[in-house]
Amino acid sequence: MSEQEHHLKAGFETRAIHAGYEPDPTTGAVIPPIYATSTYKQDGVGGLRGGYEYSRSANPTRTALEGALAAVEEGERAFTFSSGLAAEDTLVRATCRPGDHVVLPDDAYGGTFRLFDKVERAWGVEHTPAPVTDVDAVRAAIRPGQTRLVWLETPTNPLLNVGDIEALAAVAHEAGALLVVDNTFASPYLQQPLTLGADVVVHSTTKYVGGHSDVVGGALVVRDLDLAEKLTFHQNAIGAVPGPFDSFLTHRGLKTLGVRMDRHCDNAEAVVAFLAEHPGVVEVIYPGLPEHPGHAVASRQMKRYGGMVAFRVVGGEDKALAVCERAQVFTLAESLGGIESLIEHPGRMTHASVAGTALEVPADLVRLSVGIESIDDLLADLDRALG
Repeated sequence: MSEQEHHLKAGFETRAIHAGYEPDPTTGAVIPPIYATSTYKQDGVGGLRGGYEYSRSANPTRTALEGALAAVEEGERAFTFSSGLAAEDTLVRATCRPGDHVVLPDDAYGGTFRLFDKVERAWGVEHTPAPVTDVDAVRAAIRPGQTRLVWLETPTNPLLNVGDIEALAAVAHEAGALLVVDNTFASPYLQQPLTLGADVVVHSTTKYVGGHSDVVGGALVVRDLDLAEKLTFHQNAIGAVPGPFDSFLTHRGLKTLGVRMDRHCDNAEAVVAFLAEHPGVVEVIYPGLPEHPGHAVASRQMKRYGGMVAFRVVGGEDKALAVCERAQVFTLAESLGGIESLIEHPGRMTHASVAGTALEVPADLVRLSVGIESIDDLLADLDRALG
């Protein structure tokens, strides 16, 4: 058994740390170096060392990251990009043509909705929103012969709805479409969609994979080698790739994903228990709650329920805004999945682009990305912010 095969059979944390890279044969460096080079010396015309000729096409630092991401998602190939949206657009260009159709979540991430509504639609790719929680509604939204992608986020952003990956994969495949799962909220540690029948996993690696709010990136992971070949071509042809330093930071984050996610989940569960008892809170939205409509599905396909929590407050939008502004340990900021706790008002911030559409979110909603700080400090901060 090769070292790489051994890594692929190993546990999650072992794969996250070791897969995709062997210590450097020249120096023994145990961490992939940052290959800050745009081009590579050829040994005679076309004599490429390790297949490297130009860093848009491939760079050894990026190759190491892609190998590790493929291993933790139990895929065959991974492709990294300069952002999650660059990954999404490259996937659409590789799999769709003008006249094709995509089914989107009816509470998709605002940036994904904007990409399909303003960019892909102008290119001739139509979309229909459907609730990820309703398999029949997704089936009804599919246009046989025209739908190329069924797009799923689970849990969704920011309402934390849960879609049944296995059931939706069957519906997509029945219609000849691919199931794409945005796995950003769950992270590869808590959920591996490819093992449940998905065809493509999408990540904003900016979030939990990078995990330190210091680098923007995206990824696609697949099992099918024909699809991988198309993505290889489009990744190079479009060129929205991460640089070596971005790749290094993202890979560095991936190595500690398991231990960080355990703490994110521990803290989120304590925050949920606190909010559920607070008189200023109308509703807590978290897949780990038995009353959450997606709890049973989440329990089946996720290892734990993640670090994202949403809640609605007594007093409407004004109170929700006040809570966001009064928090101190929770930083008022967009994004998620970093070591620090963040708080935001989706209606005015991350989801402002979907105001007035079917994807609009409640005005009294607050979204938390629960970090890995001391839990007592997080609870005291929320208590203060809720007044």
